[in-house]
Amino acid sequence: MPETDTFLRVERSLSGQRWRRGAASERTIEALRQRHQLSDILASTLANRDVGIDDAPGYLEPRLKDLLPDPSSFADMDRAAELIARHVAEGRRIAIFGDYDVDGATSSALLIRYLRAVGADAGCHIPDRIAEGYGPNLPALEKLAGAGHELIVTVDCGTAAFEVLDAAHDRGINVIVVDHHLAESRLPKAAAVVNPNRLDCTGGHGNLAAVGVAFLLLIAVSRTLRSMGWFRERPEPNLLQFLDLVAVGTVCDVVPLTGLNRALVAQGLKVLASRRQTGLTALSDIARMNGPPGAYHAGFLIGPRINAGGRVGLADLGVRLLTTDDREEAVGIAVELDRLNAERRRIEQTVLDEAFALTGRQDNRAVVVLDGEGWHPGVIGIVASRVKDRAGRPAFVIARDGETAKGSGRSIRGVDLGAAVTAARQAGLLINGGGHSMAAGITLRADGIGAFAEFMHERLDAQVQKARQDRALIVDGAIAASGVTLELAEELQRAGPYGSGNPEPRIAIPEARLVKADIVGGQHVRAQIAGRGKGWVGAIAFRTAEEPLGRALLGRARDNRPVHLAGHLRIDHWQGSPRVQFQIEDAADVA
Repeated sequence: MPETDTFLRVERSLSGQRWRRGAASERTIEALRQRHQLSDILASTLANRDVGIDDAPGYLEPRLKDLLPDPSSFADMDRAAELIARHVAEGRRIAIFGDYDVDGATSSALLIRYLRAVGADAGCHIPDRIAEGYGPNLPALEKLAGAGHELIVTVDCGTAAFEVLDAAHDRGINVIVVDHHLAESRLPKAAAVVNPNRLDCTGGHGNLAAVGVAFLLLIAVSRTLRSMGWFRERPEPNLLQFLDLVAVGTVCDVVPLTGLNRALVAQGLKVLASRRQTGLTALSDIARMNGPPGAYHAGFLIGPRINAGGRVGLADLGVRLLTTDDREEAVGIAVELDRLNAERRRIEQTVLDEAFALTGRQDNRAVVVLDGEGWHPGVIGIVASRVKDRAGRPAFVIARDGETAKGSGRSIRGVDLGAAVTAARQAGLLINGGGHSMAAGITLRADGIGAFAEFMHERLDAQVQKARQDRALIVDGAIAASGVTLELAEELQRAGPYGSGNPEPRIAIPEARLVKADIVGGQHVRAQIAGRGKGWVGAIAFRTAEEPLGRALLGRARDNRPVHLAGHLRIDHWQGSPRVQFQIEDAADVA
């Protein structure tokens, strides 16, 4: 999003950021408002995301048919589709080898559900995070082949698995790679490697999650089966019915919700709302999801529970949930995933406390690299994200286990972590590693952590310094507290779904007065913002009770001092009745 002058004269907020107004001109905002009968805030939101006056209708109602590329434009796509279609037509068994995260689980479930629908026999293997690690491994591939699977499709992994897939190829194991992680000039030996981030794939779809790539593959497979006459005597599955899986996987992999991704998620959330998918319906109920599903529900209620199996339980629980049509089985798995998610939160908090205690020692490092013996590998990615948020720098959290260690990294805007990890692997500092710009995973020797940390500092120091200098909170507009209404919140949803690459409209409430503020849930600050007359607006600042922002909010309420607030409008469907809530992201004293 472009940005311009300081907003409300806030040079340094309570979280240390400068507030800036989006760079869209008032003329463009007014033209959008008048042409399409939009509120000032929604018009400003669109303009700040470079949505043209003529493009606004298509942006507010994204249609897949306008954005779907021809799958054949992807390298190896036709080869992969032909192989899968031929195995289906000849009744030969196919297995899916998926990653253990949400993108991997939804990708695996998508392929399995489709293959079942076209009459194929589909097996599946999800590796154990601790025992097997990330990506394909030879024993698992050999076991699948030995069980009679003549074609194995890896999803959300495989692009960098050179040794494993080369060895599998030499043993006559037929593998197709369906992935989205950054590729090198060399590709593994495989029957096909379908990945928009191949160097020879220049179609501009590198932001797709693996589940998005898998969806395009199924379009190609259906087209091939259709040309073979496969659907003359059997129904052709409607691929749109699977978009709920695509939406959940895309949101949870935190890929940019722009262009095709945004259209996939928008349509997928509509499918999710229909409650047709037995597993997702059971999980939504267990998660106590109220109101129409949105990207928030997919990312923060559904996703973590699917992930919990791969993090601290049985790796295949998520796929089993997403592929069953038996309601009793689905409810049982959903209950177990909910329990595992609670266990994951307890483990995560322990590791997080230890990691935060170490963070201060690295104030002069471009990249925070923390390690601990016995930290659970299933939570280090979440902890890395929290460390990154607090430090304002990329962060790696590494779990040591004797002589080896596994780590997970998270980045900030403007710093390409995936490319740096690839370079570290090429430099011989890692046993394995890969990722994309905002997240990465690594495996290395425990005695090599120091060298890796130094490599990251030297390689990314300039990028991090520039990113931190450019750090600013971009505000789309300002309203009085009395303008925080359910009607405005509902209108702003038209520019969603929101997420990475399409941030929620950020709204400022100038000179707000907090009628009340207190701590809820041990770590959140709840507040009431004075409105018109005796009215007030409910507000919440998540995970800030021990942070400068939370302490300041409590103090301003106690002292009755005005404060500028910046945040987002959220619709809360608690007890079935929708109401608007202001989610506080930042605050600044009135100059």
